[in-house]
Amino acid sequence: MGKQPFKLGIHPINWVGEDVKEHGADTTFEQIVDDIQALGLTGTEMGRKYPTDPTVLKAELAKRGIQLTSQWKSVLFSDPAYREAELEAYRKHVEFLHEMGSTVISTCEVGGSLHFDPRRTPNEKEVLRFDEAAWHSLAEGLNAAGAIAQEYGLKLTYHHHGGTAVEQPEEIDRLMELTDPNLVYLLFDTGHAYYGGADPLAVLRKHYDRIAYIHLKDIRQEILDQARASNADFVTCIRQGVFTVPGDGCLDFAPIFRELLERNYSGWAMLEGEQDPAEHPAYEYAKKSLDFIQTFISQESR
Repeated sequence: MGKQPFKLGIHPINWVGEDVKEHGADTTFEQIVDDIQALGLTGTEMGRKYPTDPTVLKAELAKRGIQLTSQWKSVLFSDPAYREAELEAYRKHVEFLHEMGSTVISTCEVGGSLHFDPRRTPNEKEVLRFDEAAWHSLAEGLNAAGAIAQEYGLKLTYHHHGGTAVEQPEEIDRLMELTDPNLVYLLFDTGHAYYGGADPLAVLRKHYDRIAYIHLKDIRQEILDQARASNADFVTCIRQGVFTVPGDGCLDFAPIFRELLERNYSGWAMLEGEQDPAEHPAYEYAKKSLDFIQTFISQESR
């Protein structure tokens, strides 16, 4: 196998859905981490089937040679009324990840989102975009949260995300422009970049100096086209199978991997499929995706 400077891990969302709870509902924690070990991978994010007691989780991961890389943290900073309580919850989240030896905290603003914003009602149809006051409140909150992460030696990595108010390329640009580069980093997600209307390679190149964590995710173009035509929301798109693992969809990963290799990216890159494991078995899809990545890297390093 060729030289691979970055660390490859995998997200448990391949086995058990986070936004779509019926996906992999009966899958156990043990099956997920046994599969990760069998794949030869050494990094995982936190998943909803994982034990939350750090002592138990550490022991289970350690005996399989796996590191907890991160855990998703929703925040609501666009509304200043929530900031104090949100920062308190953020500190607790950071303390857990610090204890687990993680180095990044996957962070996403839920204000304006249809599915994650606690202030929204079920009959609403559109993501609410931010006005100037909300943008500035979000930036201030993220800078404050980033400072908390830094206290513990972690980096806040912002996850631009489909179905939220920071998904489109210009929204990613605005977030990066308004936040402190020493406190707020970017979680670059190939699938969410494309879903939000961006060229993933362009986002990678433009914001490379802010990227501290990566999700590798592919897109099924025909499902995305159907979803757009029917004005389907984000969670419906997941149910319909819009996402898959790298090498199985429409994204051109060759220039993305080439960029990472040329720049000697040394952080974590996590495989993400986020699809129904009953139809798309997580282990088999991950194995094929790893073969796809390793074949490319081997060819590049000749």
